[in-house]
Amino acid sequence: MRGKYETHVKPKLDLIAQWARDGSIERDIAKKLGVSESTFSGYKKEHEELLQTLTVNKEVADARVESALYKRAIGYEYDEVCTEVGPDGTKTKTTTKQVAPDVTAQIYWLNNRRPDRWRNKQDISIEGASKVEIINDIPKPTDPD
Repeated sequence: MRGKYETHVKPKLDLIAQWARDGSIERDIAKKLGVSESTFSGYKKEHEELLQTLTVNKEVADARVESALYKRAIGYEYDEVCTEVGPDGTKTKTTTKQVAPDVTAQIYWLNNRRPDRWRNKQDISIEGASKVEIINDIPKPTDPD
C-alpha cells in the first residue's frame, strides 16, 4: 500500500517547485496538496527530494525579491512602450522612464545587510564608568526688549 506522500506529494514535485518559486509558503503548499502542515513538515524530514525541491526553489524566489529590493533602493530605468492607433495606422513610441531611489528600501537593505552599522537601535556601553551624568547647559534664549 502506498502512503499519502507517494500519492499526494511525490507526483507533484514539479508543481511544488513552481509554487515555491512563485513565493508560496509551506502552509499554503501543504493545503494545496491536501495534507496538514505537520504532515508536510514530516515529509520534508523523511524525503530529501522534497526538502531539496523546496530549498532550491525558495532561493530562486528570494533572489528575485532581493534583486527587486536592490533595484528599488538604488533606482532604475525602464522603457515604456505606447501604441497608438490613428488614421495613419499604428504607431509605437518608446519612452525611457526613471524610478527614483527609494530611501525606505535603502534603510531596509542596510538594516539587514549591515546591522553592525545601520541598526535602528545601537547598543552603547561605557566601560569603567560607574555613573553617567548628563549636563544640560544650553543657555536659554533671552527676551529682546
